Amino acid sequence: MPRIFRILGPGLITGAADDDPSGIATYSQTGAQFGYGQLWAAVFLYPFMTAVQEACARIGAVTKKGIAQVIRENYSKKILFAAVMLILVANMVNIGADIGAMASAVRLIIPIPFVIITLFFTVLMLLLEIWIPYKTYARILKWLAASLLVYPIVVFLVHEPWREIIAATFLPHLNFSFAFLFILVGVAGTTISPYMFFWQASEEVEEEIAQGVEKKPGVSKRFIKDMRIDNALGMFISEFITWCIIIATATVLHAGGVTNIATAADAAKALAPLVHTFPDAGFLAELIFAIGVVGLGLLAVPVLAGSAAYAFSEAFSWHEGLYRKFREAHGFYGVITVATLIGLFINFIGIDPIKALIVTAVLNGVVAVPLIGLIAVISSSEKIMGEHRSGWLSKVLLWATFVLMLVAAIGMFATLRG
Repeated sequence: MPRIFRILGPGLITGAADDDPSGIATYSQTGAQFGYGQLWAAVFLYPFMTAVQEACARIGAVTKKGIAQVIRENYSKKILFAAVMLILVANMVNIGADIGAMASAVRLIIPIPFVIITLFFTVLMLLLEIWIPYKTYARILKWLAASLLVYPIVVFLVHEPWREIIAATFLPHLNFSFAFLFILVGVAGTTISPYMFFWQASEEVEEEIAQGVEKKPGVSKRFIKDMRIDNALGMFISEFITWCIIIATATVLHAGGVTNIATAADAAKALAPLVHTFPDAGFLAELIFAIGVVGLGLLAVPVLAGSAAYAFSEAFSWHEGLYRKFREAHGFYGVITVATLIGLFINFIGIDPIKALIVTAVLNGVVAVPLIGLIAVISSSEKIMGEHRSGWLSKVLLWATFVLMLVAAIGMFATLRG
């Protein structure tokens, strides 16, 4: 197997999980509502997203601890409690929205009762995460990431106004209305998501354990180099898919007069060009969309529940880690189970699944701000990180991310008041 495929791991999985059903819904909505107006965000956010995830991965690799444990050992209980509660609330809402979206996507194809299909997916994902060994589970997650490929195929099948697309990609366009900033915060929030911070740091620890180097002092330059390659490629793939989703929905939906994603069927229409020459093209588009959403949901929900479990277990010094068996980490797997079940029950309080996905992205955009500030402080600490503390470029990008996302969130709320 080529070395690059062996290197790909937490970064690839985290990047793919970033394009979860919430991401698909948010990117589809911006493409439908604003055409290519927010396409630049896919390129603009890449260095910031990469810097944040690199810092999180480096924290895990160097300290051999998850972010919550690092906070517990170096900061006050108030900071620890605030960080853990932010990630728990955001993740449970996200889990609920993703499960609902998976069920809605399946119901495009098979009229299974909503309750039954949500219960099925919930049980399936819990069984996969709790009972399958980490190495096997990591391989499954990598293959599920292939679900993202349908959007690039659509982009290069359809006749595109490439001159307009290239201009929109590199020339930022801003509109200071609540609708524009609401979706922009959602795009930022589902691109730079809190659950990704905790998940990738803890997965770097899992990788060290899988390689048998977790007890060795320090961290090798080769491990750090491989981690950065994995992270940069994973985030690049994530943002390339984001770019493709926005283009596909802008070209197919916005240009066709569909400016609001109200149902899963609306989002599926963007894939119609992929099968337009086949009989029952509408059904096939919905089938492809359903496969993609379900595949990415199976990838993202365990990541969401797992990151919440890492944070909670580390905060209370419980045994944690997907490499452990259930009997060795009852609390860790208990949090995974409870977080997933609460997410499931959110679907039964009358919230529209598609709207919930977009609102979840916006919530992540707001919640991410204080956590990014905390990550910037931790990764720059000589006491915690030693010789692997952030350099000037990492510091600039991390604090720029903090400021930009803070300004975007404040601007959104300011336009709402106005």
